[in-house]
Amino acid sequence: MDELKQLSEAVIKGNRNEAKRLTQVLLDSGKKPLEIVEQGLVPGMAVVGEKFKCNEFFVPEMLIAARAMKEAMAMLEPLLAQAGIKPKCTAILGTVQGDLHDIGKNLVGMMWKGANIGVVDLGTNVPPEKFVAAAKENNAQLVGLSALLTTTIPAMKDTIKAVRDAGLQTVKVIIGGAPVTQEYANEIGADGYAPDAASAVDVALKAVA
Repeated sequence: MDELKQLSEAVIKGNRNEAKRLTQVLLDSGKKPLEIVEQGLVPGMAVVGEKFKCNEFFVPEMLIAARAMKEAMAMLEPLLAQAGIKPKCTAILGTVQGDLHDIGKNLVGMMWKGANIGVVDLGTNVPPEKFVAAAKENNAQLVGLSALLTTTIPAMKDTIKAVRDAGLQTVKVIIGGAPVTQEYANEIGADGYAPDAASAVDVALKAVA
């Protein structure tokens, strides 16, 4: 098995030390950073996402895999920047105002990064105006909103309104979280709805296609 496939396997298994070791081996052998991302890390996270969708993996396995990918990416990101390689698009991500939950948001952020989407993570309890300011400042194409409480999902509607009122008509807003449904996404004018972190990649790429 070549090192790229081994790197994918290390990500799937969540073996962060092996992921870092193999990333260094590949760099030392002359592999370009983008090749390592696209042929090693991305396929690994894609398998993790599929296993999650099929209930073969659960949140703990996804978090461990994402951590392995994140540590490998930390080695590659400076090299990608030096080479002038930019993400496919930029996304602003955060948990909406009044909500302090972040596991789902963090998973989405890691999955997006693994698909070469640039992520600006605003954290939790983010007011609508902060999403708008970050979208403008980073020239973002996507805004991802997360909520875990039924009491905080109205903040999603407020945020979408703020984005539209700011004239950011081309920015696509994707929402997700335990109490969120496709029906609610339609009701508040979201551009996409992701039922889980694995689906969030497909939804994001479709939205900006």
